Amino acid sequence: MASWQWFHRLGSPKWFYEKTTRWTQVIGWLALAMLSVGIIWGLGFAPAELKQGNSYRIIYIHVPAAAVAMAGYYVMAFSGAVGLIWRMKLSYMVMKCAAPIGAALTFAALFTGAVWGKPTWGDYWVWDARITSMLILFFLYLGVMALQEAYQNQEAADKTCAILSLVGMVNIPIIYKSVDWWFTLHQPATLKLTEKSSIAPEMAYPLILMIFAVYMFFAWLLLTKVRVEILHREVKTQWVKDIVMGVK
Repeated sequence: MASWQWFHRLGSPKWFYEKTTRWTQVIGWLALAMLSVGIIWGLGFAPAELKQGNSYRIIYIHVPAAAVAMAGYYVMAFSGAVGLIWRMKLSYMVMKCAAPIGAALTFAALFTGAVWGKPTWGDYWVWDARITSMLILFFLYLGVMALQEAYQNQEAADKTCAILSLVGMVNIPIIYKSVDWWFTLHQPATLKLTEKSSIAPEMAYPLILMIFAVYMFFAWLLLTKVRVEILHREVKTQWVKDIVMGVK
């Protein structure tokens, strides 16, 4: 039983709020530093691509946004599952807070993809398999956000959103494999873990840094929003009243 104490402690809004005070500051500054270096490196110092010239540089925003948008859905769905199984209030808060962040990242991926598509494909938007499945991801995020506002009862809203999040998980592998399963204009992955990457190292390094930077930025935003959500939901508890009154 003792081995599971950490798990139940992590589900405590009070414990989570207290422990993440320092984490939020560290992750925030680290994300800012990594984003600054990655953007300057990728947009200013990486070499131009042979065929696309400088237009390819949008990948330093597009690829990290798309990757973390999909990972954010895993976070949302997993948190919803934990809430349904163990009835942890904190996991529902994480699920709710992950939705708008994931939606913003998905929109950024779609927008930068459209900007990239114009010089590459000759059009801002094509009903490509990868693009269409990413658009569905955007609507799934919006659906969770809308359901949160549609219910007056918070518990009912949390459970319904958790179910939608889990159902929507089927779309994630479709996004990943869309370029392999269907004929698509979208190019396959250039960074690969199990095979040789098709991108030059001097272009890959700032891209890898940007991916990690956006992950850190996502973590900082999520922690910040969850902490605010905790204060909102636990406003009637004494420990929150003490924080509001400035009592340590």
